[in-house]
Amino acid sequence: MRHVLIVGILCLSSSGIAQLLQPGEELEYDVSYLGISLGRIRIVTNGPEELSGKPAVKVAAYMQSHPNIPFLSLQAVFQSWLDTSAAFSYRFQGRVRQGNEPEGYGSYEFDYDQRLLRGEEWEGERLLARRSFRLRTRMNDGLSLLFAARRFLHSGKSYRFPTVVKTDTLPTFIHFTRRREAVAVPALPYSIQTVYFRGNAHWTGIYGLTGSFEGWFSDDDARVPIRAKMRVYVGDVIIELVRWERAGWQPPPARTGETR
Repeated sequence: MRHVLIVGILCLSSSGIAQLLQPGEELEYDVSYLGISLGRIRIVTNGPEELSGKPAVKVAAYMQSHPNIPFLSLQAVFQSWLDTSAAFSYRFQGRVRQGNEPEGYGSYEFDYDQRLLRGEEWEGERLLARRSFRLRTRMNDGLSLLFAARRFLHSGKSYRFPTVVKTDTLPTFIHFTRRREAVAVPALPYSIQTVYFRGNAHWTGIYGLTGSFEGWFSDDDARVPIRAKMRVYVGDVIIELVRWERAGWQPPPARTGETR
């Protein structure tokens, strides 16, 4: 896997990386189940930072459930410090509050020089787990995985991404198909040209996220996530782009003859 990632990084130009990791990018999504809005997700690219002497890009995800859904109460903030290739993570921090439960907190530190992963999980003031183990390859967390998918969208290959969830390492498989599809979302009066992929998460994340998933990202250098279908506790949810702030970008119109 490490060799595959290194080859992929070398094949992507610096201008391509700049198009992908644009400081100030803000993407907002509606999460729905059977046509009912469950909440919103906002993804922000904060820009370059230095982390332990290495250049990195900090990204964040903010999740908020809909206040009118009585059985669902969720607030979460995830932060990840990506390598500038967008292929793997250096650090992750996450805070989650569900209902009246104590706030959950998790942090992972990926020390590739020492080949060591350090992770902690907390529930309020109570330490649930603290682990430290050897790293054999580059790693992803749940948030950095989104950017890794953008990174390899046009590869047309299948990848196994080692992923850290709750201080454990489990695989995420993604098959990038090169299949172009037109996708309509309520935020736009026209269909968007996208590239389709599918995958499988061999782990359980926030709100029971697990198993098979599908994604449709914009078919351009930006590779913006447009739509996703994922499995959570309540069933299969649809995640659709509803708002964006990205300098010089507009969703690419679908080409004639390709519809969904």
